Amino acid sequence: MKTGTRGAAVVMAAVALVLALAACGGETGNGPGGGGGPTIGLLLPDAVTARWETQDRPLFEQRIRALCDDCRVEHANADGSVAAQQQQVDVMITTGVDALVLVAVNARSLSTAVDKAAAAGIPVIAYDRLAEGPISGYVSFDGVQVGRLQGTALLRAMGDRADGGQIVMMNGDPTDPNTALFKEGALSVLDGRVRIGKSYDTYQWRTETANANMSGAIAALGPGNINGVYAANDSLAAGSISALKANKVKPLPPVTGQDAELGALRRIVGGDQYMTVYKPFGPEASAGADMALAAARGENLDRTAPDRVRASDGQPVPAVMLTPVSVTAGTIKDTLVKDGVYTVRQICTPQLRAACHEVGLT
Repeated sequence: MKTGTRGAAVVMAAVALVLALAACGGETGNGPGGGGGPTIGLLLPDAVTARWETQDRPLFEQRIRALCDDCRVEHANADGSVAAQQQQVDVMITTGVDALVLVAVNARSLSTAVDKAAAAGIPVIAYDRLAEGPISGYVSFDGVQVGRLQGTALLRAMGDRADGGQIVMMNGDPTDPNTALFKEGALSVLDGRVRIGKSYDTYQWRTETANANMSGAIAALGPGNINGVYAANDSLAAGSISALKANKVKPLPPVTGQDAELGALRRIVGGDQYMTVYKPFGPEASAGADMALAAARGENLDRTAPDRVRASDGQPVPAVMLTPVSVTAGTIKDTLVKDGVYTVRQICTPQLRAACHEVGLT
């Protein structure tokens, strides 16, 4: 009788955990494999930035499947909520994943959750954002270089207005450690060349917040006095451009971006956005999967992660640091199309056919 009662309690607890993971946006039972191999947890921060669910997640799962056909990936998306992601970490610990890949909603707020995972013997791989706490590995791109690419492209696009012209800076979420790196890189190029009329932080990288802030900047500076827009990523570029159009700013000033979203490429071809930064998703997802699987198996990460970064406690952490690529209309074909991220057909809608032909996207 006692054994039966205990068994029922275990089953009920397992069901509760599955429901909790699903409520947080996770998936159970339909990741790669599902056999006796290691289970890898993948925690994504939001659905606002398209790349997480449309690029990083499927590529990560594909890589795990290729490396280990009896492994399993458990996934959840926090939808921008720190509390939800903390709960998701708790669920992953309780269900006993063998390694955890984390894109932290807020690096500082998630440090306690990282501590708990490490204390439970679960190695944490920080993905794209350097999480605080005892992480085992890190994969990302050189954030300062991303900002340099954006700033350099913006000056090029501004032409003779690059010296003394006025720009608006639409920075990312200040709780994302990458935001400060992007801004540092951009300012290393822009300082002394342009005037910064307005500068905004954009919590949770929200498009609608960028839209509202840009409307405020136009009201404060005047529609004819914005010569360029530094937008830290493509969702902020989209919000900024929609505000510029709504306020009838013509011609549109050059606008930067990042993440090479499909919508951004269409805006670039159509002339609304000047550039984006392509951070090749495949190599990042592969490196994250390689590190996670090695960590789950208790292997040394030196072979899969040859670089080093300093963690929040000052200790060196194995890392893979990748190189970002600046993309404008004329280089889409030789970068994103060549790499198989998008097809010409996906980018070139009927409305963009003539523009695509002009930039060689045929």
